[in-house]
Amino acid sequence: MKIIFATGNKHKFEEVKKLFEDTDVELLSLNDFSVKPNIIEDAETFEENSLIKVKTVFDFYQIPAIGDDSGLTVEQLNGAPGVYSARYSGANATYESNNKKLLKELEKFPQPHKAAFVCAATYYDGNAVITAVGRLKGEIIKEYRGQNGFGYDPIFKPEGYEKTLAEITLEEKNKISHRGKAFSELKQLLIEKGIIDR
Repeated sequence: MKIIFATGNKHKFEEVKKLFEDTDVELLSLNDFSVKPNIIEDAETFEENSLIKVKTVFDFYQIPAIGDDSGLTVEQLNGAPGVYSARYSGANATYESNNKKLLKELEKFPQPHKAAFVCAATYYDGNAVITAVGRLKGEIIKEYRGQNGFGYDPIFKPEGYEKTLAEITLEEKNKISHRGKAFSELKQLLIEKGIIDR
């Protein structure tokens, strides 16, 4: 069964593709297509943004879609960067500029800087809408550590870990990460509803 993962992010695609390896799903990404839809994520919640993505992609290709919206929420910043995590430092944001801005914003607060990664994963096939949400609690640290992962991973230390997300393997990360949790639950729901098979 073909499903399009509504992302052009190669890192995200690799993480989720691994989770669906034991199913009958042939997972495609937007990078598999020469013509792509224009996805405008302008909602205020992760759930609403993930629904916008999958509806846009399904309407464009007429192939079932899964998608997610995820980001970092920091307690001392009232939940910021939240849905703006990817573009936190402006229109031309990079992982580096986002991390720098976040660390700068946290300078005025005492440690620990409690935070959580949140991911809303959604499936849409023109009829069914199925959503699962995953969270990973932890804290933001001041120094960059690790070469794996992407985004805020080098400065995020999960609860109960001494390593950052960028210091653990992809297999380990998938077991504990917000995205791993959300897509594992979504996969389980799709199997239970008979939409996909193992």
